[in-house]
Amino acid sequence: MPLRLYNTLTRQLEEFKPLGGNTVRMYGCGPTVYDYAHIGNYRTFLFQDVLRRYLKYSGYELRHVVNVTDVDDNTIRNSQAAGIALRNYTDKYIDAFQVDRELLSLEQPEFLVRATDHIPEMVKLIQTLVDRGYAYASEGSVYYKVAAFPPYGQLSHTDFSGALAGARVDSDKYDKENARDFVLWKAAKDGEPFWEAPFGRGRPGWHIECSAMSMKYLGETFDIHSGGSDLIFPHHENEIAQSEAATGKLFVKVWMHSEHLIVNGEKMSKSLGNFYTLRDLIHKGFKPSAIRYLLTSVPHRKPLNFTFDGLHQAQQSIDRLRNFKFRLMKEKFPEGETPALQNIAREAAQKFAEALDDNLNTAGALGAIFDMVRDGNTAMDHGDFHAGDGAMFLDTLQRFDRIFAVLGDDDHAKLVKHGFIKQQESGADANAAAGSDAGRSLSDQEIEKLIAERAAARRAGNYARSDEIRANLLKAGVILEDTKAGVRWKRK
Repeated sequence: MPLRLYNTLTRQLEEFKPLGGNTVRMYGCGPTVYDYAHIGNYRTFLFQDVLRRYLKYSGYELRHVVNVTDVDDNTIRNSQAAGIALRNYTDKYIDAFQVDRELLSLEQPEFLVRATDHIPEMVKLIQTLVDRGYAYASEGSVYYKVAAFPPYGQLSHTDFSGALAGARVDSDKYDKENARDFVLWKAAKDGEPFWEAPFGRGRPGWHIECSAMSMKYLGETFDIHSGGSDLIFPHHENEIAQSEAATGKLFVKVWMHSEHLIVNGEKMSKSLGNFYTLRDLIHKGFKPSAIRYLLTSVPHRKPLNFTFDGLHQAQQSIDRLRNFKFRLMKEKFPEGETPALQNIAREAAQKFAEALDDNLNTAGALGAIFDMVRDGNTAMDHGDFHAGDGAMFLDTLQRFDRIFAVLGDDDHAKLVKHGFIKQQESGADANAAAGSDAGRSLSDQEIEKLIAERAAARRAGNYARSDEIRANLLKAGVILEDTKAGVRWKRK
């Protein structure tokens, strides 16, 4: 089955083929770095990551650009309130975004670009629009003339005819379905950062930033532009108007948008107390892999209802997958092979890909994998699984993890690396550490050493010592599972 993607522009599911060769040129709207990104943002960024990973899985090369908006109304307002220079203020949140990306196993794009590094490109694009009659200067600012671009409204599928009276808006964001001439260059205000331009000192409007940066790295026409559904209007609508007016060419072939995230059935809001960043959830004890799993488990075109119960279920699902992989790798099976079982794994891989070919249907893809896990576990429990069957099951799990990236049990190492968990000081006695309070963290090596000591104690018949080690590990937040394949451990 060929890859089919839903195109917001045409409102159709379309077979995807790159515009040229085997390289997909793709742009994803990234964060506005005036604060830490919230889980609604990461729902979108993770959808973009699944898209990126599956395009690679399907054999394509990627030229992928993600932008960072480090100059707009919000960044300027917050940096001024903090009394910090704009660049220094946004650096903090760009660094935090990079940490969050690593915690959530988001692949790095080929280009992660910040707006303030591309002011010359924006000035040049604005000048082109002025020269071609699509923009005009007024009181030191430059505005896009919406009435000069008849297709305006094509992405949001809104008819603005009769509503284009020429009213202007200086804000980077404005009300839905409110077509106005929007600002391309904002005249400098006292105390605000500014850049020099032929039309006067000032700074770019939000919308021109993405047009200039995407076309610099991807060309005047490229394959895919993605973002949250809240960006369809006005941001992406304005990008089309700017870019196509400047070049006279189609801007983007396929527009893809993820639907919104709600929390316990309500819109996420600080006033409701249900507004969460990734860091908020980590401090509540949730693992980044569980957050990644939950945010990718619902197909991107469906709203996602985020709940803590859902996070707990996500962790249970990951544990089930990891336990199955552990059995495959550690358990001793009788020699031979079972063609029917191998066919189950082979068909699961096929159904997995077919689901993702259907506009990244992540729920269908997960269903195919868990059906395989159920059948594999059943065969193992009944003694019907043979040594020759494991490779096919492991191959399918590896295919799954190329997209979902949750099988690697690396949450703890990442959290230690970035200071969310204090690592046990090197050289400390592991057994003493295991008996200390749970706020102190054991390294993987210390845990393995205690597990080996526990195994030796059991072999020697010293079950009191074995139980003591197990209890101490539990106090340190480590759970042991004695399985047929050996001892498996996980952190709470």
